[in-house]
Amino acid sequence: MKCPYCHSGDDKVIDSRSVRDGEAIRRRRECTGCGGRYTTYEYIESITYKVVKRDGTREDFDRKKLEEGIIRACSKRPIPFEKIQEAVDSIIERLQSEHYKEIPADLIGELVMNELKVLDDVAYVRFASVYRKFEAKEDFVKTIKGIDKEKSRKR
Repeated sequence: MKCPYCHSGDDKVIDSRSVRDGEAIRRRRECTGCGGRYTTYEYIESITYKVVKRDGTREDFDRKKLEEGIIRACSKRPIPFEKIQEAVDSIIERLQSEHYKEIPADLIGELVMNELKVLDDVAYVRFASVYRKFEAKEDFVKTIKGIDKEKSRKR
């Protein structure tokens, strides 16, 4: 590690601590050349996933885009932001555990719907209407009846 002040390659770590729920390590360093102090972070390099869209095109997976889609579905609903973050994290963990390099967009959509079904019925129907391209009121009715059926089975 080169010192950002004098560019010396000799330093010592004076403090280390876990950050981001154990996902990274923060290290406080001191340059032995000039005495300057600076902070570095150590984390596992993430793999770049490709999303295969319905039309066959590919684009980089974007956590922010996933998060924004869920936020849009949950708009004006009593859902804490932490719950949305947990849903996003759960989807990403699932994708990582399956070791996908290329992820079908349909799979992401289904995972989002599964998370929203647990979070909020209205958010679920909103997302489903866009994801499944509802064109008639019967599509909404069918989806809502499916939710009701599932809830009555769980009782």
